[in-house]
Amino acid sequence: MRFAPGVRRFAVPAFAAAAVLAPLAFPLALVALAVGGFVAWFFRDPERQPSGPGVVSPADGRVSVVREEGDQLRVGVFMNVTDVHVNRGPFDGRIERVSHRSGAHRPAFSKDSERNERVDVAVATDEGPAEISLIAGAFARRIHPYVAEGDDLARAARIGHIDFGSRADVLLPPAYDRADLLVAEGDRVRAGESIVAARER
Repeated sequence: MRFAPGVRRFAVPAFAAAAVLAPLAFPLALVALAVGGFVAWFFRDPERQPSGPGVVSPADGRVSVVREEGDQLRVGVFMNVTDVHVNRGPFDGRIERVSHRSGAHRPAFSKDSERNERVDVAVATDEGPAEISLIAGAFARRIHPYVAEGDDLARAARIGHIDFGSRADVLLPPAYDRADLLVAEGDRVRAGESIVAARER
């Protein structure tokens, strides 16, 4: 199984503690082993393929935001602790800017999360400008983008991950309107697989 970068940073100390504690305090060794196993499971990175044409979800989880921002639509996906936390590119394009903004660590599903730490990825697409935002949650303390300015972005390709809880948004190109949306708040989606919007050709 493939894992997101950084898994060793959290999992190895837990497994090492389990090995040290096993002959001294077996119950504590089991706890450490369980923590290591949970961390490894949390950083899992399964293969994904889009289920059809259109904009794919940037994250596993539940759609928590659908709103208009000027002439564009934003779709946000909240990732809880059981979801895969590797994020995917929603469309093909070229990355124009990757910017980091420090901020709070409010629960990623709350309205206050707009002020959280985040990484915004501006993308030029054939259908106009778009943006992907990786937003830290209450327990997330680090956002790991895999992309940089000038990179080509491929639909469903891995673009980053966030340690321990978060939200990923996609600001759709202005060519999309509400009639093109295929999801609503509360829907479950899978990164790189579920289609969140598609236009008639």
